[in-house]
Amino acid sequence: MNRRLALKQMALVTGGLALIPGCDFSEEKILAAYDELQITEGHQQVLKSLVDTIIPKTDLKGAVELGVHDFVLVMANDCLGQEDQERFVNGLKGFDQYVKTNFGTKFLKLDQAKAVEVVESLLDAKKEASVGSEDYQYFVKTTKKYAIQGYMASEYVMTELMPYTLVPGPNFNGSKKIVPGEKVNING
Repeated sequence: MNRRLALKQMALVTGGLALIPGCDFSEEKILAAYDELQITEGHQQVLKSLVDTIIPKTDLKGAVELGVHDFVLVMANDCLGQEDQERFVNGLKGFDQYVKTNFGTKFLKLDQAKAVEVVESLLDAKKEASVGSEDYQYFVKTTKKYAIQGYMASEYVMTELMPYTLVPGPNFNGSKKIVPGEKVNING
């Protein structure tokens, strides 16, 4: 028997056994950044699709390009109370299945027009809520609120669409006429 070979093999086996507890063979990993929410990458994709439906890309950048879906998750993780976080997560986790049950296909597979119809039906407070859809309505309303907030506070909007200048600014003119379509600074 070769002792060097036996020691080398035993060292490899011991090192491999030490690494096994760190390996995770589950299907989807929970995202560590949002520790209070306990969501997976699949749930993040659903949220990304929803945010893209709420603020799609046109001639301006869309919400997904600006990473607003991450802003929504950070706000839900850090700013919502425990009960509201549970409602948000329950709505997020069951949203795709809810859409499949009520609209025939999963939300990720819907075209833009049908996705807008789904979102509008959940946002419409006048319609009678179906049993169990309260969490989905809360999820969509909260997502819309944070998506708009994140989009309007993004660097792109603040620098390119509504550039900030100090008040009164270098070219102050107290009797300037408002021109439709002109870039406007809402902050001053």
